[in-house]
Amino acid sequence: MISHGSPFLPVLQEIAGRDVAHRLAELLPGAQVRGVTLAAKGALEKAVEGLDTPVVCPWFMSDGWFVGTHLPKRLRAAGLTSWRATPPLGLMPGIGALLHGGLRSGLAAEGWRAADTTLIMAAHGSPSSDRPRIATEAAAKALSRRETFKAIRTCYVDEPPAIRDAARVDGQAMVLPFFAARAGHVTDDLPEELEAAGFEGPVLAPVGTWQESCALAAEQILAVPATQAA
Repeated sequence: MISHGSPFLPVLQEIAGRDVAHRLAELLPGAQVRGVTLAAKGALEKAVEGLDTPVVCPWFMSDGWFVGTHLPKRLRAAGLTSWRATPPLGLMPGIGALLHGGLRSGLAAEGWRAADTTLIMAAHGSPSSDRPRIATEAAAKALSRRETFKAIRTCYVDEPPAIRDAARVDGQAMVLPFFAARAGHVTDDLPEELEAAGFEGPVLAPVGTWQESCALAAEQILAVPATQAA
């Protein structure tokens, strides 16, 4: 399991990555599971040492530059010549069902009906690539096929529509952080944007921290073809 991590708080995000790996290992008896971030110096090289064609599970919400370009480059530089890979978390088949289950729990906790609720789906976005936005909108569409909210508003840290604009809502609303980890965008940027919007509704845990996300990833890891190799 490979996540982005944080150049500013590498140790904390390494611990979080190892926690995800531990939860995956519980779902994959007999498998050797390692969790690592790209940001921690030397961590990736140590994680892939001695491995031959491992399964790589990108703990990212889209197939943007980090997954499509940077990650393969880093894996080769770390000494891997081949590997198999799952889709990134946010693009895994079943993401709609995953979000649906988590949101049903969130709605139940508030005693709310989805039809009366506006969902603010906050994500990273990118000023230079449309892939993060496309992945977010695809997940929102997959969710909408399973549950009818009053509205689903996708919004972003790094591109419009801004979170502070989307979160100005009349009536009840909740925020779904479509992020892989509880890092700076979730702990700093998101609260700042919601405060600027005057938003006081419930904010769910980021998707990548859900136990159910590990269950979805474990299914995808087991489904990777044995013949696939990068």
